[in-house]
Amino acid sequence: MVFKVLYQENIQEAPVREETKTMYVEANSKREVREKLADRPYNIEHVQELSEAHLAYEQQSDDFKVENL
Repeated sequence: MVFKVLYQENIQEAPVREETKTMYVEANSKREVREKLADRPYNIEHVQELSEAHLAYEQQSDDFKVENL
């Protein structure tokens, strides 16, 4: 499964919507995504499992890249 992760790069700062970044991660569950990212200083806002249709839509973006963790 592929998950879309919305996050802020600096956990020490207050979240600002305009600075939210997106990452795509392959994992078996939301919990596994969070475990894979635990060593990074990210403020994870939301982890969303992508359906096949949503994944196909996201893949059309030039910025789409599944992170290899």
